[in-house]
Amino acid sequence: MSEPQPYDALLLVSFGGPEKPDDVLPFLRNVTAGKDIPDARLEEVGEHYFAFGGRSPINDQNRELIDAIESDLAANDVQIPVYWGNRNWDPFLRDALEQMKADGVTRAAALLTSAYSSYSGCRQYRENLAAAVAEVPGAPRIDRLRHYFNHPGFIEPMVDATLAALADLPEDARRGGHIAFVTHSIPTSMNHSSGPRGGAYVAQHRAVLAEIIERVREETGHRYPSDLVFCSRSGPPQVPWLEPDVNDHLRGLKERNVPGVVVVPIGFVSDHMEVIYDLDTEAKATAEEIGLPFARAATAGLDPRFVAMVRDLLLERGAVERGEDPVRAAEGSDAIWDVCPVGCCPNPRGARPTLCGQD
Repeated sequence: MSEPQPYDALLLVSFGGPEKPDDVLPFLRNVTAGKDIPDARLEEVGEHYFAFGGRSPINDQNRELIDAIESDLAANDVQIPVYWGNRNWDPFLRDALEQMKADGVTRAAALLTSAYSSYSGCRQYRENLAAAVAEVPGAPRIDRLRHYFNHPGFIEPMVDATLAALADLPEDARRGGHIAFVTHSIPTSMNHSSGPRGGAYVAQHRAVLAEIIERVREETGHRYPSDLVFCSRSGPPQVPWLEPDVNDHLRGLKERNVPGVVVVPIGFVSDHMEVIYDLDTEAKATAEEIGLPFARAATAGLDPRFVAMVRDLLLERGAVERGEDPVRAAEGSDAIWDVCPVGCCPNPRGARPTLCGQD
């Protein structure tokens, strides 16, 4: 399996982020468009970015990922260009599609930098793709590559990162330590409606958690206690979101006399703002305040196995579209659908046009 046809381009689709202080408020307005959130509240959130010079790391990480993908494709004789478009900041999806059209691209496979099923992690991207295509007459056809939360190219780097973080704990805290697997919180109603039958967001994370814990047990001979916890809650307090918050969880571990914790950001593919602020800044400060030894595992980032996963997913989908039956790599649970089923991860505010699905 070495040909990407019928695809003649790969499109990296990401969230986007500000690159200088003047970008922060306009970026946050884009992110929250239609939610009537006042600028005063957005400015509070913007302080997270200003603490890092008004620049999110996500765009630089995407540039580095694209460079790595291009090198991997070239080294494996896969001749296909790579483009990049964001939902909320430059380079926008519309601009990417304009460039692809000008370059003669007719059909592209899209990789989302979100690994799991949910409205905000999948259908909202599909809505944004549909809106961008509608603005570019003659735009290429876009197909979304399947979610990769259980692909070995994601799982294996996270296993190694977890083992390395455990080694970073003080020796007297290591054996009795706990592992906190962290992802982005979403409204509980969004989890309930995620996937075609509901509950996919949490279920997929728990499948990843279970696989990593088992691999760590095989390596260490010890099954570490673990929990799925959440960060980056937003929205009005009366709306229930997935809990516990990572900071509350850390305090609970301390109250139970747990000697140390490893925080594993399984919900994120690179060290963007939810990692460097919510975990490396806030959660680390909480751990220091309560005297809990703390280590944070790396994200998959530029790990060569993660980069090679992109090529594998591209070639796998090309084979499927050509009517072949490729091996679909997955660990701990089955590889999921290529085309989102009807009603998968619905928009809580009502239906909007989408791509890459049956509805």
